[in-house]
Amino acid sequence: MRAAQPLGEGDRERLLSGGHHAPHGLLGAHTVRGGVELRVLRPFARTVTVLAKGLRAELHEDGDGLFSGVLPLREAPEYQLLVSYDGEGGVGSHEVEAHDPYRFLPSLGDLDLHLIGEGRHEELWRALGAQPMIHQGVTGTRFTVWAPNARGVRVVGDFNYWDGTGFPMRSLGSTGVWELFLPGVGEGALYKFQIMRPDGSYTMRADPMARRAEVPPANASIVTESHHVWRDEDWMARRADRPVHEAPFSVYEVHLPSWRPGLTYRQLALQLPAYVKDLGFTHVELMPVAEHPFGGSWGYQVTGFYAPTSRMGTPDDFRYLIDALHRAGIGVLMDWVPAHFPRDDWALAEFDGRSLYEHEDPARAAHPDWGTLEFDYGRKEVRNFLVSNAVYWCEEFHIDGLRVDAVASMLYLDYSREHGEWSPNEHGGRENLDAVAFLQEMNATVYRRCPGVVTVAEESTAWDGVTRATHHVGPGGFGGLGFGLKWNMGWMHDSLDYVSHEPVHRKFHHHEMTFSMVYAYSENYVLPISHDEVVHGKQSLVSKMPGDWWQQRANHRAYLGFMWAHPGKQLLFMGQEFAQGAEWSESHGPDWWLLDPSYAAEADHHGVRKLVRDLNGVYGATPALWQRDTHPEGFSWVDGDAAEDNVFAFLRFDTSGAPLLAISHFSPVVRHEYRIGVPDSVPAWTEVLNTDAARYGGSDILNSDPLKPESTPSHGRPSSLQLTLPPLATVWLRPAEDV
Repeated sequence: MRAAQPLGEGDRERLLSGGHHAPHGLLGAHTVRGGVELRVLRPFARTVTVLAKGLRAELHEDGDGLFSGVLPLREAPEYQLLVSYDGEGGVGSHEVEAHDPYRFLPSLGDLDLHLIGEGRHEELWRALGAQPMIHQGVTGTRFTVWAPNARGVRVVGDFNYWDGTGFPMRSLGSTGVWELFLPGVGEGALYKFQIMRPDGSYTMRADPMARRAEVPPANASIVTESHHVWRDEDWMARRADRPVHEAPFSVYEVHLPSWRPGLTYRQLALQLPAYVKDLGFTHVELMPVAEHPFGGSWGYQVTGFYAPTSRMGTPDDFRYLIDALHRAGIGVLMDWVPAHFPRDDWALAEFDGRSLYEHEDPARAAHPDWGTLEFDYGRKEVRNFLVSNAVYWCEEFHIDGLRVDAVASMLYLDYSREHGEWSPNEHGGRENLDAVAFLQEMNATVYRRCPGVVTVAEESTAWDGVTRATHHVGPGGFGGLGFGLKWNMGWMHDSLDYVSHEPVHRKFHHHEMTFSMVYAYSENYVLPISHDEVVHGKQSLVSKMPGDWWQQRANHRAYLGFMWAHPGKQLLFMGQEFAQGAEWSESHGPDWWLLDPSYAAEADHHGVRKLVRDLNGVYGATPALWQRDTHPEGFSWVDGDAAEDNVFAFLRFDTSGAPLLAISHFSPVVRHEYRIGVPDSVPAWTEVLNTDAARYGGSDILNSDPLKPESTPSHGRPSSLQLTLPPLATVWLRPAEDV
């Protein structure tokens, strides 16, 4: 074997420093005059020998870990490398036989690169990140990363002792994607990307597309592949049978790490589905499960957008939990956080040395409230990263819905910014046109690709058309954002303010409970009593209520009865289903001890939980309460003006016209022979739910017998009922069947 032509000083310096964009052009085997030139970069190696069929040749040492030689062959063979290392102090020397990563062609196809360049790769997770695969007949892992501003990128990991000198990646043209196939590296390997910034400095970064990460505070990415066999075929086949806004939709919001602290995903799968099914909720909503370094953020400061948090297990363990929920007949929503990301220097912030995922204008990039960075929605690759991420959770984990966090902070350029701290859009307005386009694209893509999935906006303003189709232009000149549902923050604030007042003062706030019906059909709404309402000094739901403990629980029950009957879907945060008195804390979760029979009477916290179970049971069996949630014809006030009595009475109707009568009474007195106008088409009414029942902890003032209307006009109707209104209670009545 003769010596190879030395590398030019420029190439050698860039290769050794990790700043070369085309290391495969220097390393590996290349046909030259007189044979095949082979060059290897193996730092700390003592010798490198080429092994091929009928060939064994030791390469010349060129210094700095470079070895080379010219083989007397016409074309490059399939070969391996035998690399020998000296042990420390001459003890423990060893040899390693391995494939040369630099003999492989690019493992990413032209179509993938084209779609990435266009910002239209809807399965981006299949193209970028760490993908175990067989390439040119060899098993290994393809590493790819988008870093268009980098001078060079190297793969580091536990497989190379976190020294990436011998593992530089190649740039795949103008897309900004870097690629390297590493034979022999497989599942479980830890890795990061070492990036040479434009100024020549280095940064070590976790993979933005990592599908698995270390348990925080460790932050390396982990090569992973799914082996889960789904068993939820029946659920997936029928979840699109009925539009969500015309179906029962009752949501139990859960912070998984603290619901039962210390449980893994698989242990949760043994408890959570049974608990939620017993209570009758149709869905769970998981607070963010994407990887995040700080548990105190509750998951809302995401660093690993494609990785379920490893605190409770592997991605397949998370799949197992979702599978178990589906097989129990429970849908799974997930909080999704595309509004911002933290500034951790190993994650997305200035990823390749310059603003990449965040806006290049520091004033636009800095989120004014949370000390985080906002995404640059105008950059097609960033938009692609997020749109593909939404699809990823729905397709790879069978998620049934995405609740999109902090939508308002995305929509407005002046969100939490004072005059002079923001610049208007091209039309002179305050709308973030890039964010609008992103949300429209995300919703359109998810609904097209994932039948039966629903997207839900946490949007706290009166933005027009949040749940309008993207192709329908509204009065403001914008197409709809395309969400399926929207959290009704106005209803939540107003109704909680009302019930927080002493009953004697509630008449002065009566309109706060009725105002929601003025705009109830402007969007498709969810009524949320979420985690945000029971933390940071806001008190738990029952503790917001005035009065002694009996009155607080009665108010709590009456409020839930009003909420379940009101148009819109409902969401309740864990702990509120049994009237937990303390605020929620992510460090210990719900106060389950309150349900211990040795602590409390059966009708105390247990009573509230029984009520929630019955609310969901009657709700699911009564189409009038959900079938026409988004149609004005599904609702009619009986009496929305009884401020002196603290009474609200209304009718709900299903598509056939069958009614349910709901009466909420927020005074601590009994009202006998209270007259309520009703349709004269119903011969008798029967009480199907009364939040004052003894089994719920109430005083058991019921309307036990069927109530027959009298021909006495009331509330603009020709017939009326006389019934007893229990104190601080909600009563539901429906047509009696056997009268």
